[in-house]
Amino acid sequence: MLNEIVTHIFQATGQRLINPHQQPVSGGSINQAFCLSDRSNKFFVKTNTAPRLGMFEAEAIALNQIYNTHTIQVPKPICWGITDGFSYIVTEWIEFGRNGNWSQLGQNLAALHRVTTSSGFGWDQQNTIGATPQINHWTSNWVDFFIEHRLLYQIKLARQKGLQVIASDQELWQLVPPLFQGYNPQPSLVHGDLWSGNMGFDQLGTPVIFDPALYFGDREVDLAMTELFGGFPSQFYQGYNQVFPLDSGYQSRKTLYNLYHILNHFNLFGGSYGSTAQGMIKEIKG
Repeated sequence: MLNEIVTHIFQATGQRLINPHQQPVSGGSINQAFCLSDRSNKFFVKTNTAPRLGMFEAEAIALNQIYNTHTIQVPKPICWGITDGFSYIVTEWIEFGRNGNWSQLGQNLAALHRVTTSSGFGWDQQNTIGATPQINHWTSNWVDFFIEHRLLYQIKLARQKGLQVIASDQELWQLVPPLFQGYNPQPSLVHGDLWSGNMGFDQLGTPVIFDPALYFGDREVDLAMTELFGGFPSQFYQGYNQVFPLDSGYQSRKTLYNLYHILNHFNLFGGSYGSTAQGMIKEIKG
C-alpha cells in the first residue's frame, strides 16, 4: 500500500519520497492516520476501507473549495484513491503549534461564511458527518432542508437503534418553524463539523480548519457547534462578530442545530447521547 501511495504523491506533486517512513497520528475515531515522510518531505495520510473512498473524495473536493475561497487556511489535498483494499487521502502536512490567534479564527470563519450561492441550501456532493451519510440535495428553503436532510435523517437512524426522540415527524415540522420567525438565513459555505478537534493553529499561530462536512447552510450551524463541546474562547466570537454579526435569535436556535450532532453521536456511539438528545427536544419545546 505504501509504495502505491508514494507513487501517487510523486505523480501529483513531482516530489519523490526517498526511503519514506510512517508515524501514526492520533486523534480520529473513524480513520487510521499517519505522517508519511523522508528527510525532505512530509505528508498527512488517512486510510479506511475501500468502500469509504467516496468519503475521501468528498473531503478532497471540500478542502479544495475552502482553499480556493482564500478566506481560511486548510490542508491542501494532494491525492486520493484505493490500493490493496484500502482507500486513502493524502494532504499537505501542517505542523501545529500550541497557541494562535483566536480572533483571527473568528474573522476568517466569518469571511468563509460570506461565500454564498444562488443554488439554495445543500451541496453538489453527498458527504459524511463522521461516518454517517450527510444528504445535501439542493433545497430552496432552509427550514425544509434542515428538517428533512438533517434532523429527520438522524431521527430515522435513531429509531432503528431503539431511541424515540420525538412522537412523530409532524411534531418536528410544527416545532421548528417558529424559531425562524423574522429570520431568513442566506446560504453560507459552512464547515459543517466545527468543534475544537477539527481546528488548530500552525507554528505561526495562523488558524487552520480541517475534516470538513461541507455544505451551504445557515452559518449559525458552525457557531452552534463551537459551543457544543466548548474550547472556543470569547476572542473567537468577538472576532467573528466584528466581521459578520450574528442575528439576535441565534441563542434560541443553537440547541436545535446542535441536536443534529448529538443525534449523530448517538447513532455512531450510542450511550448517554440518546438521553441528551431527548433533553434537547424538551428544551426546544420550552
